[in-house]
Formats: sequence, C-alpha cells, structure tokens
Amino acid sequence: MPEKKKSGGAKPARSRLLKIILGFAIVLLIVRLSLPYIALHYANKALAGMHGYHGHVEDIDIALLRGAYRLNNIFINKVDSNNQMQTAFFRSESIDLSVEWKALFHGSIAGELVFEKPMLRFTKDKTEPNQVKKDTTDFRIVLKKFMPLKINRFEVTHGILAYNDSSSSPPVSLEMTNTHILAQNLKSVYGKNEVLPATVDASAYLYKGEISFNMKLNPLADKPTFDLNTELKNTNLPELNEFFKAYGKFDVNRGNFGLYAEMAAKDNLFKGYVKPVITGLDVVGPEDRNDGFLHKLWESAVGAVGVVFRNQKKDQIATKVPIEGSFKNPDTDVLDAVVEVVVNAFIQALVPAIDNEINLNTVTAENIDNRNILQKIFSKKKKKGGK
Repeated sequence: MPEKKKSGGAKPARSRLLKIILGFAIVLLIVRLSLPYIALHYANKALAGMHGYHGHVEDIDIALLRGAYRLNNIFINKVDSNNQMQTAFFRSESIDLSVEWKALFHGSIAGELVFEKPMLRFTKDKTEPNQVKKDTTDFRIVLKKFMPLKINRFEVTHGILAYNDSSSSPPVSLEMTNTHILAQNLKSVYGKNEVLPATVDASAYLYKGEISFNMKLNPLADKPTFDLNTELKNTNLPELNEFFKAYGKFDVNRGNFGLYAEMAAKDNLFKGYVKPVITGLDVVGPEDRNDGFLHKLWESAVGAVGVVFRNQKKDQIATKVPIEGSFKNPDTDVLDAVVEVVVNAFIQALVPAIDNEINLNTVTAENIDNRNILQKIFSKKKKKGGK
C-alpha cells in the first residue's frame, strides 16, 4: 500500500506565521506605548531650546486613529536675559493638534488646533508694538515645531488675555475672560470661489461687558481683504479704577463703557470707524470725600468735561471716529471725533450700536475721503478720489 503524505509540515508554517504576526504586533504595541514618551522628550527639548523663553509640557496623549496628539498642561515663560527671571507669558490646560477631517474630505491635508483654557499675558515692558509682534512671531515658530501641517481651523475655549503693570501705582492687572475664538478655512481649502472664504468669530467678557467680534477675510489675497465688525457692551467702569488711578490719576464711581466698530479693506484701501460710548458716568461723588484737595480738583475737572459733553437725555458721552485711507498712509481725523462729541451732546445722541454702513463695496478710491474737517464742511461736493 502506498504511504500517506504527512500533513505535519503545514503546522510549523502556520506556527511561524503566527509568531511573526505576534512579534509584529508586540513591536507595534511597544512603539505605540513609547510614542508619548518620545514625543514628550522632543517637545520639552524644543521648548527648552527657545531663545528668550522657558517652556515645559507635563504630558502628551496620542490618538493615532484620529491623527492627533494632545499637549497637556503646557507653559511658556519669558526669560529676562539680564537676571534670568521668568515672567508668565503663556499657558494652556491642553492643546489638541490634529488633521482637519473636513479639509481632508475636500482633497487637502491641513491641520486643526484647539486650545483649552489658555492664558496669554502681556506685561508693560513687553507690550511695545515691536515686542508684541516679536512675541507673536516667536509663538508661531514654536507652534510650527509641533504642527508641521498648515493650520486651517483654529479654536480657543475659555481663554484669558491679561495685561499687567507692576511698576505703576497702583499696580494694574486687567483680564479679558471666557474668551472663545473660532477661525475656519484659514487656508481657503473650501469655498475658493468666494470673495471672503475664511471666518473668524470671537466672544469674551471684560468686567461685566460682553465682547463680540465677527470677521470675514481672504487670507490668500495679495493685499489685505476683509470685512469686520466688533462691539463691546456695558463694561463696568469702576472695576477699571486701578487703570484710571495709575494712568489718569482719577477714579470712577459709576458708569458703563461701550465700543462699536466696523472696518473693511481691499485693494490696499480701508474704511471704517470706531464709536466709543460712555453712559451714566459719575466721577465726583460722596465716595471722594476723603480724597486730597488736588485730587478732588483734578477729578472735578474730569467730571466737568463729562457733564459739558454729555447728552442729558440719553445720559451718554460718545463720539464716532472715522478711519480710512490706504495702508501706506492711514488717516484718523481727530477733528471729526471732536465734532461727533459735540453733535452727540447737543444735537443728536449717537446710537450705541453698530451702524452697518461699512462693507467691501464702500471701500473704493471714490469713497475714501481724505479731506480735512473744514473742507468737508465748506465743500458741497466731494472730489473724486477723495481729494
């Protein structure tokens, strides 16, 4: 009888295959478990190597399926080059860096950043315009080390923007709280045929006042192209008395502050306005009975100005400052602002709201009025081109 072939050779082959698969799985598991520690080491090495800063990340979580990782409890301090003292500059409970799936569905690979409970603090000696610009640029460089993809979506939740001046008397500490910012389509991944494809919407609180900011823009345009409006309602002035005492040498017993603004820009031109409104202002009152004579005299002068230029019916002081021109030669007409104060006080009170009169269609060379106040009053017809 012929001998039967032995089938035992298949078992060792299957066993070897299982061992290879198991070994590969073990390697993947080891890599997966090691990734957070490797990433944490890289992150802290990058933060330690920043010139003029010192930073640290407590922990990193990685979500491979979502294409994301999260930096937990990160802080970045400014370091004084003279004495090596550190000043708090930035911290965040977490920063989530991930691939934006919406952009992926539109055929582009782009990133998404979400900051949870961040705090960004500026101090007086660091708030010169050039220094703020440098801090912002350096901060973007730091972010690029952690997020190599182009950022298309950006969100901030429960943020704080702070300003400190410990050298003033009294020391000043201001905070804008509960800040929420949502910026979408910053790289124009979708809606490419739209004039303003990207949006930035924000809200915050400033001492019982509510801030809202809405902006549409074209971030890829060669020249600034945007349409924005913003408003601040009912900020409680007495809560800003540290600021008034330090920089104005007076305090406020009562009053609310609002600010309303619109601006649009295209073709290197811009047009807009800023409208500050103060209601229910009281500078001098029974609360000031113990102040010194010179201090009372100064506060009386400040209060008198408020009384003279107050619209009695609406109990408000307000003005509207037009801002228009080219980015090479911006123009803010101070005389226009003074005229608006007088008009608000004695003729017609300004409405404490956005006027909805500025958009991209109003930004043309013909609509940019560069004449001074006397030319505007005595000229019956505006010259073409704003001249």
